[in-house]
Amino acid sequence: MFKKIEIWILYLIIILFFPARIFVASLVRQELVGTQKLGKISRAALFLGEIPVNFKKILSGKIDYSEVPDRFPDLNGFNGNPNVQESYIILSRYDGSLRKGVLELIDLTNFEVLHIWNPDFDKFNKLIKKDDEFKTLNVDRSNSVTVPRHPLLLKDGGLIFQEETPLRKIDACSNLLWQNSKDQFHHSLEKDIDGNFWVPSYIYPPSLPIEKVGIKTIRDNGYHDDGIVKLSPNGEILYEKSVSQIFIENGLEYLLFSVGEGFKDGWDSGNDVFIRDPIHLNDIQPVDFDGEYWKKGDVFLSLRHQSMILLYRPSTNKIIWKSTGPFFHQHDVDILDKNRISVFNNNSKKFFNGDIVDGHNEILIYDFNSKQYSKYLAESLIINDVRTKTEGTHQILANGDLFIDESNYGRILYFNANGSLRWTHLNRSSNGKTYRTNWSRILFSPEDILNVKTFLKSRSDCEF
Repeated sequence: MFKKIEIWILYLIIILFFPARIFVASLVRQELVGTQKLGKISRAALFLGEIPVNFKKILSGKIDYSEVPDRFPDLNGFNGNPNVQESYIILSRYDGSLRKGVLELIDLTNFEVLHIWNPDFDKFNKLIKKDDEFKTLNVDRSNSVTVPRHPLLLKDGGLIFQEETPLRKIDACSNLLWQNSKDQFHHSLEKDIDGNFWVPSYIYPPSLPIEKVGIKTIRDNGYHDDGIVKLSPNGEILYEKSVSQIFIENGLEYLLFSVGEGFKDGWDSGNDVFIRDPIHLNDIQPVDFDGEYWKKGDVFLSLRHQSMILLYRPSTNKIIWKSTGPFFHQHDVDILDKNRISVFNNNSKKFFNGDIVDGHNEILIYDFNSKQYSKYLAESLIINDVRTKTEGTHQILANGDLFIDESNYGRILYFNANGSLRWTHLNRSSNGKTYRTNWSRILFSPEDILNVKTFLKSRSDCEF
């Protein structure tokens, strides 16, 4: 039934097995560290290599959706020197041991954890009105998935956050105070000088005609109708506007429906690919003072898929200023002073083998007086190999220090104003694996510090 195999063939197979195994292992490592020299080949090697592990996780029901590549095997938690100046962080991270997202208030002068929030997202989801459930839970955000994004601590001791979920406010004991489930909120969360909140959202049903964008939900590969939303301190929507409509009403519709092309079944099939996420709003930065280049009530918008920063005036529905490049797929625009803004440049580009960081992330500063961009602490980011492909936030402090959340790799970095690295934090859980962070927020302004002190004095003991 079976033919006899020549012994030399067997020896040859054994000899070739080990180099082949080493080669495949090198492809897997290459994909994990992010060099991607062979693109799809290395990604396929990683996929095949992870099949046994992932299959075991599926059978056990223990899938860690937020696990990230371990680029820093020698790091765990805080490493380096604490801050001298009073400052805090609300660390938003996925805890691989608890298998859920948690929030920690940490004193950066000694790295001591002062308070932990442990929200029950499954419980919150059950309270969503049936009419809103279809809109706000298009993406599964259960306890095992949700990592609160860009948490904001208020003077009343409440904490506000979202993560492609309703916008939610909890108390010190993680009890839900309110949630707005009208929209699916995402990315940044900023407070203006009047105490209102600005948050991106996905508007559903889309504000654009069905014949242009259809009616599918995001989960069904429908159109991402990004909206800018202003909410009151009680979570009531005061203003909402579709960014797509802003483009159309300001003569930029061509950027929505005529940029880029592709075909599902070959160039001659005529089956065009619909660009369902042409904008990808990831930050709204409210303007709190009048100046030569802007007015109070304006908002800066960061549009990732346009590689564009624009200044929009809601009171007149006008785009006052816009800039594309020298950044690529950027996040997080901040106002530095009366004539300068800073931008977190992911430097992420879509090449033939996928979306990769072309070098390193950058912090860019634009000066409206000189109309020029400059790089901030560029060498420091290169030396420390900062390169989150998506996500990522930054904050230049009043003294010139720089804070970065490298979300894709669960690492947070703090640089002194002279560019030296002061400390890092790596989100490694007790199981030894590394998990993502999600737009943690540094607290350093007088208002921030007052909020922290008020919170610590007024909080009560909590039971989880």
